[in-house]
Amino acid sequence: MSAVLVEDGPDKGAVWHFGEPVKEQRALESGTAWADLSHFNVVAITGEDRLKWLHDLTTQFVSDLQPGVWMPSMILDAKGHVEFQFNLVDDGTTTYLVLDPGYVEQLVQYLTKMKFMLRVDVRDATAEFVVLRAPGVADEIGGPFALVPRAEVEEMKQTFGGVATQVGTWALDAERVAKGRPRIGFETDHKSIPNELGVLNTAVHMKKGCYRGQETVAKIYNLGNPPRRLVMLHLDGSDVGFPAAGTKVENDGVVVGFVGTVARHHELGTIALAVVKRNTPTDATLTIEGIPANQEVIV
Repeated sequence: MSAVLVEDGPDKGAVWHFGEPVKEQRALESGTAWADLSHFNVVAITGEDRLKWLHDLTTQFVSDLQPGVWMPSMILDAKGHVEFQFNLVDDGTTTYLVLDPGYVEQLVQYLTKMKFMLRVDVRDATAEFVVLRAPGVADEIGGPFALVPRAEVEEMKQTFGGVATQVGTWALDAERVAKGRPRIGFETDHKSIPNELGVLNTAVHMKKGCYRGQETVAKIYNLGNPPRRLVMLHLDGSDVGFPAAGTKVENDGVVVGFVGTVARHHELGTIALAVVKRNTPTDATLTIEGIPANQEVIV
């Protein structure tokens, strides 16, 4: 089957599917799938102080990160709002941050500004490395992942292709939505804080020291009342289209939130992640452009 490409958004140009999305989803679920994520960006950080420095700047505990271990992380602003989301991995000499397209320039600028006198160097390494979703059963961050030098990527694709089925973003999104993993720019806006997104004790380590925005995270955690919450929605109807990210979610005609990622799952049907007001009744049937949607609570 010919590849169908994503036409817009941050994944523009990536493969959406190869004509058989149900087959691709089943392969992903069984651990016999791989995907080309070369449209993602990569930041490389070298220097003796890199792990301690990242530990202080990010939401994750990485001061003792072992080589080859992938971890999710975020950088927040001073008020605790999500500014950057990425997965990181260290190879013993360099730490690599893998992030969505569109954020690399701002992230490199921010990290460079925060170097001070520490022994760290930051560069955009997107031209040097490609990220592939490697064969294997999905882990908690959607991996396993392989960070491959661009000079070796075609050989690695052939290796993966010999043992697994290549899948597109349709299958990856369906898996992510079903597992309730938020993605920046889809399930986030300028007001998003980690407490709303189901990332505490995953991308956000709750027992580490201070980092920018930590006061907000700790305060809301102790109070137990984030203003909004992440939900998975089951959209009614087998022929439901894909509402755009940011589409309003309503309860009896009152706007209570917005839709993030919408996906068609091979078992669950049309599902979506959405962020809604905390006081929205969990048993309320919500609507998206007139389409009824039942909630499954994540946060």
